[in-house]
Amino acid sequence: MRKVFLLALLVSPIALAHSVSVETHSLMRLPSSTSVLQLERLDVADYGTLLIPATISQVTVDELHLGREARIAIVPGNTALQLQVRQAQLEHGSQITSRGAPGTHEKPARAGRDLTLRIHSLTAEALSLDARGGAGAQGYAGLDGANGEDPGCTWGSAGRGFNGDNGGDGLPGAAGATVRVELPQDFPAENIKVWVDGGPGGLAGTAGKPGKGGQSKGCVVYRADGGDKGRPGLEGQPGAAGPAGSVTIQRL
Repeated sequence: MRKVFLLALLVSPIALAHSVSVETHSLMRLPSSTSVLQLERLDVADYGTLLIPATISQVTVDELHLGREARIAIVPGNTALQLQVRQAQLEHGSQITSRGAPGTHEKPARAGRDLTLRIHSLTAEALSLDARGGAGAQGYAGLDGANGEDPGCTWGSAGRGFNGDNGGDGLPGAAGATVRVELPQDFPAENIKVWVDGGPGGLAGTAGKPGKGGQSKGCVVYRADGGDKGRPGLEGQPGAAGPAGSVTIQRL
């Protein structure tokens, strides 16, 4: 059973908690009613995920344990997050993510959330931190052209098919985050893995297909000439990739 002892339900800028535990293969979201959270212990079991909402700007943890393939996922936001840990044990495949969100046609892609991570004592094979920007949305698909008007068997002329519309351009990706990592002097540099690439641009919108020319139907002896088909549209342009973020490694 999940054991959570949170006082964050109180309307306060600072919330205190004894312990937060996330069970195996489960997801827990921290309360969004506070901006600063202080924990004595945070334990995310194997394949579990802890979600830190955009409203929280600072989390302080005395003891942190991330199990195998466990995640701390930081929701994109305009305010940088400070994550300070006194003692951390990170198992194989665990990761902290501060990635941006993919865009839609209504909303642009979100940048990776800026993060300062300070760990005073670290036991881990590797520290993995993903703060890449969100991907841009694909361009609109061009509409297919309508078919031309059908002629009679001995009268009228077939209509030409209408042209397909051009595809829309892909939307740009978002920027990677600005990340500052402060670690013990003895933790190997080659075991620090941080990604701050900009998000990829959206794919080009597909071109609309040409409409078919009109054709006589049900004719036995005579048949009017069919119409020409329209022209296909043009494929849009792919969106631009977002700019890369930056990484600073500081030794304690």
